[in-house]
Amino acid sequence: MDFKELLRIVQRRWLTIVVFFLLGLLGGGALTYFQTPQYESTSKVFIAADSSSGDSNAQDPIFASYFAQQRVQSYAQLATSRELLQRVISATNLNLTPAQLSSKISSSVDVNTVIIQLKVSDESPAQAQKIAKAESEAFTSYLTELETSPVKATIVDPASYNPAQVSPKPALNLVIAGVLGLILGAGMALLRDLLDNTVSSASDVENTIDAPVLSSVAYDADVPKHPLLTEVGSHSTRVEAFRLLRTNLQFLDLDARPRALVITSAVPSEGKTSTATNLAIALAQTGLRVLLVDGDLRRPKVASVLGLERSVGMTTVLVGRSELQDSIQKHTDSGIYFLASGPIPPNPTEVLQSRAAQELFDRVSQMFDMVIIDGPPLLPVSDAAIMARDVDGAILVVRHGKTTKEQLKQAALRLNQVDANLLGVMVNMTPKRGGKGSGYGYGYGYAYGYGPEKHKS
Repeated sequence: MDFKELLRIVQRRWLTIVVFFLLGLLGGGALTYFQTPQYESTSKVFIAADSSSGDSNAQDPIFASYFAQQRVQSYAQLATSRELLQRVISATNLNLTPAQLSSKISSSVDVNTVIIQLKVSDESPAQAQKIAKAESEAFTSYLTELETSPVKATIVDPASYNPAQVSPKPALNLVIAGVLGLILGAGMALLRDLLDNTVSSASDVENTIDAPVLSSVAYDADVPKHPLLTEVGSHSTRVEAFRLLRTNLQFLDLDARPRALVITSAVPSEGKTSTATNLAIALAQTGLRVLLVDGDLRRPKVASVLGLERSVGMTTVLVGRSELQDSIQKHTDSGIYFLASGPIPPNPTEVLQSRAAQELFDRVSQMFDMVIIDGPPLLPVSDAAIMARDVDGAILVVRHGKTTKEQLKQAALRLNQVDANLLGVMVNMTPKRGGKGSGYGYGYGYAYGYGPEKHKS
């Protein structure tokens, strides 16, 4: 995984990282708030050989220095001995056990010195000073009683009153908590990305199937109210996305440009109907005569999007109840021509497999510069694959963060099995900024309520 891939993950999963960062700060703040403030008081004791003891060795400077350095570490351990702690409790009338008092006291030896530092922490700065004073006095007295060798312990830095709180440290706690939150957030973002099997980038498409990404449409909350390109500004991102799709279609094959296309998807609610409708409008804006066909004979929706009639259309033409010319309507706002689905037949697959359907597609391809067919999704039924086989190819619409890579692969396989030409992929509802696009929904989406197709035996 290279730096660009990591950056892409951060852009997609920034919300996860931010949430964990904020949770870290919140946790650090809560921990700081509920922690009891602690104060410290410190005293220092100097250890040396007692030259006034009459011991000749103690009067030798070299011996005295060596003696003190050899013993000072052992003496430091005595600071929390039970006997010494009991003396401190008695001297200060503390309502503590030796074990409880021991947790408040620490001792250490300054590097390359014979100075023992006694440190006491407590919830009260005055109490910390009181205990530290009693500890240093009891320590020097106890050491003199305990040691038979000529040794002298002198308090060189008496316990002082320190009103400064030593813990908790709010700034440090927040920094540590924030860093931990970022680390956990980054780890969770990476884990989610590794476990995510949905299509969320152009590279996901191109690494899953052998087809180019022709364009992508960003999520637009205004789509339910204004689904058509004719209802939005000419410089909107949605309009630009369909212009790019239109341009890329024109350059797919300069020698044999596709004239009749099926717009389909792997599963329902991917945005194929809006893609088919707006692609037809974008093509018509260049001066082409464009026919939009509602080829979804199970859940037709294009007529309601355009505000046109559905009672006469493809099925009535196929059964001879209406003439093709009379069945084609014109959408005046966009300039596109429209052939509705007509009444829903009981056997859509058989209707589309008929010779009459193939001849109909051939006729409209000759009558118009471009024919765009809104087909049903590929995985629930085989209708779209049948239509794609009979025309110049198909564009597959996938929904960012919802269509899985396996669904994309199976949809492409359905087209390949019937020798249909998969021209490319349109990625729909991409987020405008990093993050997943799942959860978006345009008001005219729909779900297929039927199960697998029943085949005649």
